[in-house]
Amino acid sequence: MANTIRSLRGYLMQRLLVALYLLWIVSTIVGYFATINYANQPYDLVLLQRANEIASTLKLGSAHAQLDAEPILPDGTDPGMPDRVMYTVTDAEGRKLAGNGDTLRPLSYRRGRTGPLFSNGEREGGKTRMVSLTFMSNGELLQLHVSETTQQRQALIRGILANIVIPQLLLTLIALAVVWYGLKQGLRPLERLRREVLNRKRDDLSQLDVGQAPAEVRPLIDAVNDLLARLKQVMAAQQRFVADAAHQLRTPFAGLKTQSELALRSNDAQQKQRALEHILNNTQHGIRLVNQLLALARNEPGGQSTQHFVTLNLSQLAQECTVTWVQMALEKNIDIGFEAPDTQVAVRGDASSLIEMLNNLIDNAIRYTPAGGHITVSVNEDTQGAQLSVEDNGTGIEPQHRERVFERFYRVLGSGQSGSGIGLAIVAEVAKRHGAELKLEAGNEGVGTRINVLFPKG
Repeated sequence: MANTIRSLRGYLMQRLLVALYLLWIVSTIVGYFATINYANQPYDLVLLQRANEIASTLKLGSAHAQLDAEPILPDGTDPGMPDRVMYTVTDAEGRKLAGNGDTLRPLSYRRGRTGPLFSNGEREGGKTRMVSLTFMSNGELLQLHVSETTQQRQALIRGILANIVIPQLLLTLIALAVVWYGLKQGLRPLERLRREVLNRKRDDLSQLDVGQAPAEVRPLIDAVNDLLARLKQVMAAQQRFVADAAHQLRTPFAGLKTQSELALRSNDAQQKQRALEHILNNTQHGIRLVNQLLALARNEPGGQSTQHFVTLNLSQLAQECTVTWVQMALEKNIDIGFEAPDTQVAVRGDASSLIEMLNNLIDNAIRYTPAGGHITVSVNEDTQGAQLSVEDNGTGIEPQHRERVFERFYRVLGSGQSGSGIGLAIVAEVAKRHGAELKLEAGNEGVGTRINVLFPKG
């Protein structure tokens, strides 16, 4: 497929060149007709004056016309007056009565027109200009037609056109040079920006300098900077994921290696059994850790966009998710319940991410709630938006730890529960991705923990 993207400089130069060329053509045509008009006016006055002199010599318009008189007229042999003048006197019917040539009579004079009438014609392959006059002599209508060649007129027109067209052409060329230089200077910031991007290191995602760019290009640079910022977030998320995975998986895999070696070296069946149980526990812990790391990576800023969010029924989603934890809660003798209004509570979001968030909240509540306790998952809606809450009557979280428990791998010491400290970090990332607000507070009557997820309205 051929590349249809053209150079901006070439495109602008082409458009400007065509515009200037058309302007030059139009101005030349207008100048030509204006020149003909203004050049004819003085020569027409001279021709009319000469016709009146001929009429005076022939005494046209008097009672005694002398048609046999011979006026002295230029014959075209004088280099100073190269045009030849000819005249003809006719009657009302167009019959020639006198003259040194056979000039053609304008048809309008046959209809009795009076006053001077100028017309163009040709004679012996050359252009002519003629003026026609009418006179009454002895009650008879006489017509005088005086014609001259147009060599002097054409010379004047060519001279005027040369003085108009050549300077206009020079001005057009100068304008093109100025425009080319202006485009070169105007596009210099883009060239400098191109060199800056070309010379960057492949891991340099810093913002492009928008201060030196033309105003027309700044929206493009802003869009590129936004893309660089999002790429930087994605790369940072990937680097954090790799670092977190390497750090967290090192311990379970080391435990697997140690227990496997111990099981291979031991001949005691009970010791082998204990080693295999440790291997199973470490494997389960590793699987859960990998799943949590993957969930954390999916919900990090830049991990997934919000373009594919859909409208969800938060009540139905929370109820279905709560049901899946009933069996585990019963195994620990924990009462788990669900509360929601009868009407639909709509939020925009990603169903899989919200389920992941709720699973971590309920799993965290079950881990830290003793036997005989209770957990309540509730959904409410008010003028500010929807609210999802998970409340338990477990050991609770001290106020000094409530802000930090949403950090990655942060665990409250002395809790007596195993874990990696990723569950609530996943909750925080999902809430951030959905524009929701997290609030952690003490449960009912100050016992246990209540975590609220406040979704924005609409």
